[in-house]
Amino acid sequence: MNNKKWNANVERWGRFEIELELEGPANGNPFADIEITGAFTYRNRTVEADGFYDGNGKYRIRFMPDTLGEWKFTTISNHSSLNDISGSFTCTTPKENNHGPVQVTEQTHFQYADGKPFYPFGTTAYAWNHQGEKLEKQTLESLKNAPFNKIRMCVFPKHYDYNLHEPVDFAYVGSKEEGFDFTTFNPNFFNRLEKQIDDLNELGIEVDLIIFHPYDRWGFSNMGEEADDRYLSYLVARLASFRNVWWSFANEFDLIKSKNMHDWDRFFKIVQEKDPSQHLRSIHNWQNPTIHYRSNNHWYDHNKPWVTHASIQHHDMYFIKEWREGYRKPIINDECRYEGNINHGWGNITAEKMVELFWEGVCRGGYVTHGETYMHPEGVIWWSHGGELHGESPKRIAFLRRILEEGPAKRLNPIDFSWDVAAGAIGDEYMLVYFGQSRPSFKILPLPKGNRYKIELIDTWDMTITPLDGSYTDTSKIELPGKPYMGLRITKK
Repeated sequence: MNNKKWNANVERWGRFEIELELEGPANGNPFADIEITGAFTYRNRTVEADGFYDGNGKYRIRFMPDTLGEWKFTTISNHSSLNDISGSFTCTTPKENNHGPVQVTEQTHFQYADGKPFYPFGTTAYAWNHQGEKLEKQTLESLKNAPFNKIRMCVFPKHYDYNLHEPVDFAYVGSKEEGFDFTTFNPNFFNRLEKQIDDLNELGIEVDLIIFHPYDRWGFSNMGEEADDRYLSYLVARLASFRNVWWSFANEFDLIKSKNMHDWDRFFKIVQEKDPSQHLRSIHNWQNPTIHYRSNNHWYDHNKPWVTHASIQHHDMYFIKEWREGYRKPIINDECRYEGNINHGWGNITAEKMVELFWEGVCRGGYVTHGETYMHPEGVIWWSHGGELHGESPKRIAFLRRILEEGPAKRLNPIDFSWDVAAGAIGDEYMLVYFGQSRPSFKILPLPKGNRYKIELIDTWDMTITPLDGSYTDTSKIELPGKPYMGLRITKK
């Protein structure tokens, strides 16, 4: 027993796994009664990762190594058969498409662990992972051809308008009719979730994993403090070794009346303490402040040290500069309304408006998440179920993503050109300007004095880039076509 050979080589930011087995009948509840941890050592540095019970007598410890070379490990357990088991493995050079987990850089932006810039171009499909194999495959196929590199999705199923059917499986043993045992996890559910996360990783997509949400008829939003904490610990033990995971503690946390601010603080601290890889951590609001976002209790305080970035729901990108200055962290407007035609006002904006929100958000130094809510004869709506994308915005979002990703890193900081434009810059070297629905026939922008610039006209809807003749200085008149959704790329000569 437990004398198996370990995988000797694991790529950097890959997943090393220790599998152990207890023979014979199980006594008690192995999810609650047996504790197991792995201590992973590289030279004089030791990192601990909690293990978990995976059913059928099997216990697993997973670890994501971040340093090349030989690592040694030893298990620590309250069960003698699982305790003091040692071994080693070699962390090797990562494969070409492995850039490591995403982290914060330059205070308000993101990069992969290897330094490659990461620009979040997210989408929302809350319950795509609860729909069954056929629809899940269709969702992954759609994402393969879409511009999105981040997806917001829930661990628990969702009960809300247009999404009222039962999921294919649950995180706990039990049923809606008989109740769920919140001390006994369902390994089959988590194995399925893990495959879905790995499938997304193969597509280069980060998983913004929503841990709690209020749209619930099964009792998962009100399990009690002990069950909540056990769930968080189990989730981290299983998923912290997946490099494309982000922790989103809630969708619309302020609608979950069973929890208070102290609970949310505790959840953040549990995950921060238990996650050996320190994945990104955020929380998402429902109510928008009517006066000032810092003058009331509608929002979680993103200034708290365990919050890595602000995940915000707001319809107006104008405030991104204020949020950046107030929180001094990256800003992602994860819910700004959806392209679609459903009854709800948040789900029936035009594709033009969706694209406008992306351009304005990026030019103001933040990032934006897409959503789509078109009615469908079979009730399959992307925002919840995944499936197929039907809107006109994704290909234009792809156009913006290409503009950001080409050339040097585009870590834009907002600048005040004039009240009617959104503009971001990298020092005096590079500027991206967006006019939105305004349609000026010309513009005189206060370019940095003493420099000369080349300017390209960007039609963000028709997806064209046209160089303008000549050089431009701070007083130059820039001729424009007098049509909406135009932008400028300004580069120092």
